Amino acid sequence: MEKREIGKTSIAVAPLMFGGNVFGWTADEQTSFKLLDAFVDLGFNFVDTADVYTRWVPGHVGGESENIIGKWFKQSGKRDKIVLATKVGKEMLAGKGLSPEYIKKAVEASLTRLQTDYIDLYQSHDDDKDTPLEVTMQAFSDLIKEGKVRIIGASNYQGDRLAEALQVSASKDLAAYQTLQPEYNLYAREHYEKTLEPLCLERGVGVVPFFSLASGFLSGKYRSEADANKSKRGKNIVSKYLDTRGYRILDGLDKVADEHNVSQATVALAWLMARPSILAPLASATNVEQLKELAASVELKLTEADIELLNKASAY
Repeated sequence: MEKREIGKTSIAVAPLMFGGNVFGWTADEQTSFKLLDAFVDLGFNFVDTADVYTRWVPGHVGGESENIIGKWFKQSGKRDKIVLATKVGKEMLAGKGLSPEYIKKAVEASLTRLQTDYIDLYQSHDDDKDTPLEVTMQAFSDLIKEGKVRIIGASNYQGDRLAEALQVSASKDLAAYQTLQPEYNLYAREHYEKTLEPLCLERGVGVVPFFSLASGFLSGKYRSEADANKSKRGKNIVSKYLDTRGYRILDGLDKVADEHNVSQATVALAWLMARPSILAPLASATNVEQLKELAASVELKLTEADIELLNKASAY
């Protein structure tokens, strides 16, 4: 399988990232173990989580996803098979933000839950404008020197702030963000393509977009208000995406999927993978069959005509 190097590093990953937000939420511990085993068996190696996952579930405090991954590492012995990404910055019981004091506390908590002594990709989950960028980047640099983190990335950063962070790192000889995790998919295109993509291409930042399937909308299973009950997220999906443009995108996905005899989700991910700025789209699955559907996107080579059709259908 094709491997892509992260940013300006020699760390190589397969072009699909598994989203660990489902671990401890819509996938229980045993299901999560099966998914991780299947992911590795299929030739993939890039897994994403965050300290705050799954704090939104009633009775949870955050760290549940990391705990499950840690147990899987211990049980499976497959830590060396995974390029592991987690995040810091969103509100936890112990605090929030990107101050050096909080980052040091948070990384130790994540390492303990993950049952590992290093994190491959440590990401700022949100921009923290109350902490000077130089201070945050120095804290990350210290973690890299200590061997607790290999490289760093950013999530939910605006273009101007990402550019400023990269400039600070360069001028102060500090660790620099190698990845960006923004929202990007066939429906949510405009903001990323206008304000973030040119910068990421110019500066060699690898992009790992979240909501790659628009919360499941691009799988094609939500096509009317009656479909709102198909999942916990259904009502929000129907109200957010089912408009004239949304139907046009579904029609385009249907045509390309039929042409290649694959699912709409497979096509939507392959479209992202074909974009020069994209390192690996981030997607989740709650069973092995879904995972195989996502994995098929790596083998699907869209034609120029396919991409043109999808671009036109999703034009903003």
